Amino acid sequence: MNKIIKENYPVSKLPEDLREGVESSVVTVTIEEGNGLRGARPTIAEIFARRRPPFKSKEEIDAEWRRQRDESE
Repeated sequence: MNKIIKENYPVSKLPEDLREGVESSVVTVTIEEGNGLRGARPTIAEIFARRRPPFKSKEEIDAEWRRQRDESE
């Protein structure tokens, strides 16, 4: 895997989204090759693995939908 390191790189040369929150005028930039899968759509397993608790049961979700539907009527 290739890796490029640029020390004392001017922040003004960075893309705007990378400059956000940087208060220094120079930074160290490290660029590493990815595995080629970055940006690819996640699999269902990856999506479920990223979920954060609390997890709701089917019954809890159905009850929530019923409650919202009843409130809107």
